[in-house]
Amino acid sequence: MGGVSGAVAPVAERDPGLQPERTRLAWRRTTLSSTVVAVLAGKTAVAGGGPVGVGVVTAGVVCCVCWVGFLVVAHRRIRGLAASAVPAALGRWYAVAAVGCVVVTVGCGVGLVLRG
Repeated sequence: MGGVSGAVAPVAERDPGLQPERTRLAWRRTTLSSTVVAVLAGKTAVAGGGPVGVGVVTAGVVCCVCWVGFLVVAHRRIRGLAASAVPAALGRWYAVAAVGCVVVTVGCGVGLVLRG
């Protein structure tokens, strides 16, 4: 009957190649970039010489909190990639948290650098 059989084709074993390692390294690079932004923004805010206002302190705290939030998400993802040969997809809320933390960290960093 048309070559249709009830047999299921054998599933080939997944050969991930270097993809998990590239993904892990991308998370590490993004973490490093976020760290550089947070440190340089803090250094610039403190090095202004004048009095540090409430806005500068608030932006610095928000920048640091978002940086820590991104570190948590990135570390969780890196551990997830190393846990199995077929890592689970990144959850929607973790992806939103990672993007939000990076955007807010960069925004606060730029705001601190361009202040005054």
